[in-house]
Amino acid sequence: MPSNQGSALALATAVVFLAGACGAGGPDAGDGAVGGAAGEAIGGSITVFAAASLTASFTDLAARFEEAHPDAEVALNFAGSSDLAIQIIEGAPADVLATADAENMGKVRDAGMLTGDPVDFATNTLQLAVPPDNPAGITSLPDAAAPGVKTVVCAGQVPCGAAAAAVEQAAGVDLEPVSEESSVADVLGKVTSGEADAGLVYRTDVRAAAGTVRGIDVPEAAGVVNTYPIAALPDSADAATAEAFVDFVTGTEGQAVLRAAGFGAP
Repeated sequence: MPSNQGSALALATAVVFLAGACGAGGPDAGDGAVGGAAGEAIGGSITVFAAASLTASFTDLAARFEEAHPDAEVALNFAGSSDLAIQIIEGAPADVLATADAENMGKVRDAGMLTGDPVDFATNTLQLAVPPDNPAGITSLPDAAAPGVKTVVCAGQVPCGAAAAAVEQAAGVDLEPVSEESSVADVLGKVTSGEADAGLVYRTDVRAAAGTVRGIDVPEAAGVVNTYPIAALPDSADAATAEAFVDFVTGTEGQAVLRAAGFGAP
């Protein structure tokens, strides 16, 4: 009988030990944390620098993020990716950077100003934008290159400008733009204001401006894809919140918002 009592006590001790191990340090510990290490608070204020083509999507995502984290506040700064990279390298305060290409993100990384590796979160391709009534009768990229047609593109150092040059080369078309703009938003603005007959912009911009422009597909654009990376920046006063925003953009809800806006999967 004493030996049976000893065995029962040993079994009970083992059960208690295993239960404690699973509760305190099992593989599922910390699953409830969103961004950063488990237990870090998601709050404070972060500034997100994002490519101009992300304006509508990131404005929506920032509002959703703040709703999910009431103690957090997201300030947004939109511009051409090349301008954003220069601003950050020159010391502009930012917590997160999202660009429309790897090249400009690489400039910031090479300056030692990223936290970890960038994560690709979306893709995009170009489309011709024309006014709703299309007064120049443009139906293709060669039409946009015709004499007398006022076409606008992004400057070469901007991702949409580099993509435009690649599309022109693939199509065998030489555009003679009346202006080269510093962001895709500026190109779209020239078209919506009536200053241009056509502009090469991202298809997501055409969708966001539905009713003010029409989109015309350029077949060669399908082979020129812009990939968008995002990364947190060092020295953030709210590093956990910056990482959480990156996780939000690359997570299920963020990806659904981006797909609905017309962005492709990374």
